[in-house]
Amino acid sequence: MERLTSRLQDAWIDGAAPHASLVDAVSGQAVAEASSNGLDLGAALAFARTVGGPSLRALTFAQRGALLKSLSGVLHARRDELVDLSRANYGSTRGDAKFDVDGASATLAYYASVGAKLGDRTVLLDGDAEAIGRSARFVGQHVLVPRQGVALHINAFNFPAWGMAEKLAVSLLAGVPALVKPATATALVTWRVVQLWDEAALLPPGAVSLLCGSAGDLLDHLAPQDVIAFTGSSDTGRTIRSHAKVIALGIPVNVEADSLNASVLGPDVEPGEPTFEMFVSDMVRDLTQKAGQKCTAIRRVFVPTDLLEPVREALADHFERVVVGDPDARETSVGPVSTAVQLRDVNRGVDALASHFDELIAAKGDLPEAGFFVRPRVFVTDLGADAPYVHEHEVFGPVATVLTWDGDADAAVAMVAKGGGGLVASVYSDDESWAGRVVLGLAPWHGRIHWGSKKVADQSPGPGTVLPNLVHGGPGKAGGGEELGGVRGMRFYQQRTAIQADRTLLERVLGPSL
Repeated sequence: MERLTSRLQDAWIDGAAPHASLVDAVSGQAVAEASSNGLDLGAALAFARTVGGPSLRALTFAQRGALLKSLSGVLHARRDELVDLSRANYGSTRGDAKFDVDGASATLAYYASVGAKLGDRTVLLDGDAEAIGRSARFVGQHVLVPRQGVALHINAFNFPAWGMAEKLAVSLLAGVPALVKPATATALVTWRVVQLWDEAALLPPGAVSLLCGSAGDLLDHLAPQDVIAFTGSSDTGRTIRSHAKVIALGIPVNVEADSLNASVLGPDVEPGEPTFEMFVSDMVRDLTQKAGQKCTAIRRVFVPTDLLEPVREALADHFERVVVGDPDARETSVGPVSTAVQLRDVNRGVDALASHFDELIAAKGDLPEAGFFVRPRVFVTDLGADAPYVHEHEVFGPVATVLTWDGDADAAVAMVAKGGGGLVASVYSDDESWAGRVVLGLAPWHGRIHWGSKKVADQSPGPGTVLPNLVHGGPGKAGGGEELGGVRGMRFYQQRTAIQADRTLLERVLGPSL
């Protein structure tokens, strides 16, 4: 059995007994174990601040970008090994595992290109210089500089490679070291990735720390320049934000939490048209990919009443090809959910939905007796904004609910908004007037809007794919945070400061672009 150690103060350290087990989602058998008991987390954070911070801040953006390119290259070169580990730990199909590993390497590579474009700078200008008073000589200039602390990255179980990379790429490019805390249940891939980077001698001293096991008293050791980026449940997000040290020091906290992502089908769309097929394909992909365990997966589907039957027929056609089972089998399209706790929570959610709504369609076939398998299914209701449960609770698995309505644009916006804020909403329509009203109406409630139409039906990766050049996050129930978004993503790890000075002096210090 593999023993997952932590990388703290640039050394691999094992925690004391007892160790928590990591379980194979297919067999239910333990495959690894980890513990953080007895580890000096205060010393680990101090080392990251005093060694990691200076080592990163000494590099230019171009040099940090080159580092990210090398990190990405390791993931690409060891892709097959990491894909196999995904199967061994949390039961991914090969396609789902590649989605995670390739997403990680692509995100690192994208931010490597951002670093190359920023060049030999260590400070970013934020806007133009502003003249102060009547003279052009005395100016004010906003700048963005790296924080002098450590970024605490607390990641979710569903993307052990990509989830780490999307935070780490931005943090390292900004010049801020990170302590990565993966979800213990699926930490095997994260651990191996960091181990590979360490073996390749790519990591600057103190730049990346890894904590496998419980977070313990980690938050008690925060310092004023630290930040926290968290992905997980709303309850845990609130616990972090209300921690005494976070409140006392004003620690910035970025939260990506629950999201009742919506898909809205326009009344203008005809069955069989590219836009209709795009809508159905995106819905099926989000139900089956990663067994529905994506924070961006579609949970609520809004369909005009007169299009319900064509949608059901199209889903039935797709579901004929859905096979739930052993992820090693070539014909399998849906593997298990990741953990026993996840299985319990999904089944509870399914029971709650079934108590309120009819089932529209479900995947056929027998489920394996062992492991954490769930049958993809779709429920249906005509209660719209008044529907119970579905607007308040996310079932984090291969489950969605169709809500029918009369096709009115304003009513669609109001129904989607009942979800309290989300990461992404998707709108499918070729009617510019109708879709424009819905897209702009949904914008205040979401971090990203996906507008599907016949012109992009063969180009879009779908709403469920997180893109490093666009914002990932959302308001309200989704946590109120922002990650990624190109250069914008670094702002969470930087301090925005206004400098008032002589223009010539500032140009000499910051560069001639003033």
